[in-house]
Amino acid sequence: MLNKQQLGRHYEKQACLFLQANGLRLIAQNHSSRLGELDLIMQDDQCLVFIEVRYRQNVLYGDAISSITKNKQEKVIKAAYNWMQQQNIDIEKVEFRFDVFAITGQDQLWLKNAFSA
Repeated sequence: MLNKQQLGRHYEKQACLFLQANGLRLIAQNHSSRLGELDLIMQDDQCLVFIEVRYRQNVLYGDAISSITKNKQEKVIKAAYNWMQQQNIDIEKVEFRFDVFAITGQDQLWLKNAFSA
């Protein structure tokens, strides 16, 4: 039996493999700062993509997508800005977006531009 952290890493790896098979390139994963954690940071052509991976075993308490609250979105956005600042990336000159990779049971869904800054 996997603990919560191991389970999260398993589904992040599953999401990463799927996204790589669909043309994205992995830049970083599990980046943590005092502002929050970024699950996957990838590149889609010239666009930086910050991907939040969510998993729910079933829909008993809502699906994985419904777990992306406004508060969670704000944390991801702040963490992404912080990461870009650390990398000396000018947010005014780079294209970036926020995607969600949601897994509920056996169903998976990749939402591009799931939320914006």
